[in-house]
Amino acid sequence: MKLLSTLTIAALMTAGSAFAATTPTATPAAAATPAATPAKHEGGHCEKQAHEKKLTGDEEKKFVKECKEAKKAN
Repeated sequence: MKLLSTLTIAALMTAGSAFAATTPTATPAAAATPAATPAKHEGGHCEKQAHEKKLTGDEEKKFVKECKEAKKAN
C-alpha cells in the first residue's frame, strides 16, 4: 500500500512539473498574426456580399468560394 501511495504521489509531482515546463510563447504567434489577418478580412467581405444577396446553403458556399478565388487571382 505504501508503494502505491508513493508511486501515485511521484506521478502527480512529475505531471505537474511537465505542465509547468511547457508554457506557450507569444513570439511565433505574434509573427504569424499580421499575415493571416488580411485573408480573414477578404473572406469576411465575400461572406458579407453573399448575405446581402440573401444566398443560403450551397449557393452561398459556391459564391464565397468563387469570390475568394477571384481575390487570390488578383
